[in-house]
Amino acid sequence: MFKNLSYDLNNIMEKDPAARSKIEVFLLYPCVHALILYRAAHYLYSKKFFFIARLISQLARFFTGIEIHPGAKIGKGLFIDHGMGVVIGETTEIGDNVTIYHGVTLGGTGKDKGKRHPTVGSDVVIGCGAKVLGPITIGDGAKIGANAVVLKDVPTGVTAVGKAAKNLIRVVKSDSDSVKENYKESNKDIYNDMVI
Repeated sequence: MFKNLSYDLNNIMEKDPAARSKIEVFLLYPCVHALILYRAAHYLYSKKFFFIARLISQLARFFTGIEIHPGAKIGKGLFIDHGMGVVIGETTEIGDNVTIYHGVTLGGTGKDKGKRHPTVGSDVVIGCGAKVLGPITIGDGAKIGANAVVLKDVPTGVTAVGKAAKNLIRVVKSDSDSVKENYKESNKDIYNDMVI
């Protein structure tokens, strides 16, 4: 647990230009508090102490504004910037060194059983207000734009923006020709050099 905490603090110091010291990050960043309580709750959840695990997660939510279900699986180096309004569902899996901004939901669509939340690869950035819903996969190094609604898999290294309800999900940048071809066939717009 202390190795993970040290790694998390170093990661936040590297990613957040507003972070002045590790002690400031440890004492004042709600994502650190939420992750400490999540790790305790997750341990209890894995030992089938479901009630106490959920109680700890609800306390974390009350104090930090970040709701992480104790059943979620989270790698090292998760940075939840600002954090308020972030929801991470029970069957969510998150890789290493992921950055999530405020207002993000990693949730279900309400119709799936079993694995019903997203799997997020490593080195992913999810912009504020994004909704990533259902048992989909977000590939390593992908970027999800602010307020995007993502209901389908996002390939490795792709930047996706838009609202699925309006069928406007666009691949903004991808180095993969096969990704470009797949999106051309489905009448999606491709912008190779656009900067978000």
